[in-house]
Amino acid sequence: MAGVRLTPNAVSAALAGDTNLKPVVQVVDLRSIAVNGPPSKGPRFRAIISDGVATTPALFAAQLCDLARSGLVRRGAIVQLIEYIINTVQKDRRAMVILNMEVLVPECEIIGNPALPPESGVSNSNSMRADQFNGAPVLTTGITLSTVPRSIDNAPVLQRSTAGNSSNINPSPRDNPQVFQPTVQPSYRPAPNYRNHGTIMKNDAPARIIPISVLNPYQGRWAIKGRVTAKGEIRRFHNAKGDGKVFSFDLLDSDGGEIRATCFNALVDRFYEAVEVGKVYVVSRGNLKAAKKDYNHLNNEWEIFLENQSTVELCPDEDSSIPAQRFSFTSIDKIEDSENNAIVDVVGVVTSVNPSTTIQRKNGMETQKRTITLKDMSGRSVEVTMWGDFCNREGLQLQEMVECGTFPVLAIKAGRVNDYSGKSVGTISSSQLLMNPDLAEAHSLRQWFDCGGRDASTQSISRDFTPAASRNEIRKTVAQIKDDGLGMGDKPDWVTVKATVVFFKTDSFCYTACPNMTGDRQCNKKVTKSDSGNWVCDKCNQEFPECEYRYLLQLQIQDHSGTAWATAFQEPGEELLGCSARELYMLKENEDPRYTDILLQGLYQMYLLRLKVKEETYGDERRVKNTVAKVERIDPSAESKFLLDGFSRLTGLY
Repeated sequence: MAGVRLTPNAVSAALAGDTNLKPVVQVVDLRSIAVNGPPSKGPRFRAIISDGVATTPALFAAQLCDLARSGLVRRGAIVQLIEYIINTVQKDRRAMVILNMEVLVPECEIIGNPALPPESGVSNSNSMRADQFNGAPVLTTGITLSTVPRSIDNAPVLQRSTAGNSSNINPSPRDNPQVFQPTVQPSYRPAPNYRNHGTIMKNDAPARIIPISVLNPYQGRWAIKGRVTAKGEIRRFHNAKGDGKVFSFDLLDSDGGEIRATCFNALVDRFYEAVEVGKVYVVSRGNLKAAKKDYNHLNNEWEIFLENQSTVELCPDEDSSIPAQRFSFTSIDKIEDSENNAIVDVVGVVTSVNPSTTIQRKNGMETQKRTITLKDMSGRSVEVTMWGDFCNREGLQLQEMVECGTFPVLAIKAGRVNDYSGKSVGTISSSQLLMNPDLAEAHSLRQWFDCGGRDASTQSISRDFTPAASRNEIRKTVAQIKDDGLGMGDKPDWVTVKATVVFFKTDSFCYTACPNMTGDRQCNKKVTKSDSGNWVCDKCNQEFPECEYRYLLQLQIQDHSGTAWATAFQEPGEELLGCSARELYMLKENEDPRYTDILLQGLYQMYLLRLKVKEETYGDERRVKNTVAKVERIDPSAESKFLLDGFSRLTGLY
């Protein structure tokens, strides 16, 4: 076989920005560098490559490190660079990241007299660190010119053996010099001009698509191609700079690399409707920052923050090489050992679905909540809490299927583990729920469940789960609220009481509230009517032609142990009376007989009442106030299970 020679001027051409060149170069130095991260990733490798005259530092991409670990690439190896990128790591320093290469000669003496050219931007006394490529701190020593080995001869001679399939390399004798012949790569040629653009500037050329796994903050122009696997809802926030909004979406490419892209404010308006889950896009230009692992579960240390010059272009042709989704399922028994707030993928059969309820978050916002139960072949079951739109979208479908006797298989992508008194899984904005997905794990579960798994006994890892009410609730009687001194501490006590409503105060069951919206939150402060006929809010310092009506309902509750007074605001009031405060107020003002009927229908009904118990001061008097935070009608089946579980715990003591 004919010999191989190094591509002349390859280093200078590559550093000048010609990434279309596929040069033949030599590895004149190779060493491993330690990086922070999971031990399974192993060390990375840094090389000095030479074209026989000039050299440049180069970092092997993760997928090439096995070549160095196995010894296939080592000092003296001659390789052809198939794909690479050039990073400007400092103002005057550039270095190469090798994405793909072919080993031509595994080992050879050093060719020529390589030196570090000034135009390479690499100082002889300064080392290039791997964290300048990927942000991970490394342990490394300086690379100086003296560490680059040189051959005694300017042109050492090697040949490939042509015997059989052997690729042994034999040096030619000194008296029979042989020059390496260019059989693989031609000499350097300038990059082609772009037609119909005339003379272009450096950054006018379209960015080349690179794998997500090699994307890092030290690259100049880049582009990635991936499928959107998740898209979060628009979230609004308020900080020192004012009000803002943000949303994120996740991308997956054909190599399995994942990364999150985030948009703020004006970019939300620009990209939110354009980005659709399941479609493939080319994303270019953006600012890469370290991912905050408390909020970003993807296996990538970086996150893209899109900017004004960023582009997100839909690929018209479907790319079948990019999978629709990537799962890493955790069986339910392993979730029991997971840390709090861990992000997991889980798949199981839905065995029960509870009705959707409305709750109020700490920030005053209302949201929907629905709980379901999953079981799998590990002999465990887990409670899954759906939040927001999941309740009325996938949650409603699941409820209808279970009520019809169909128990679907549900795959959850990116659920968050909660470990408060047992383990449960909750949805987050980037979660995805797939019903009866076409996955091997789902098919196995379906067969297991239909062939006996339906009747298999399971143990819940959500230990205190009671389907009819909030998990981990504390049940008390009306008398125990006083007898146990609840609400007397610095923080309120939260209890659940099974009681009947026996009386409503009707003289003032609601108040006039401010309708002004700040972001997604309504003011709701009490407003008064001015002489002009408008409603005035002292907090907002504004006038409004109309006001809102919100419940401030005083009611008396009773169980077998006694009676107590409680206060119900908007959502609990609507649940108790079945209509809005405005509707009830208008019926009263118009002396409509339906007003009395509505009040009577709310009496003498048994409820599970979630109470906030806290001592408050009224004038000079201190007394305990009971506030109704949640109202649930009694589910006989769930209540029976609760009583049986309590009975089992009691009998287990003796």
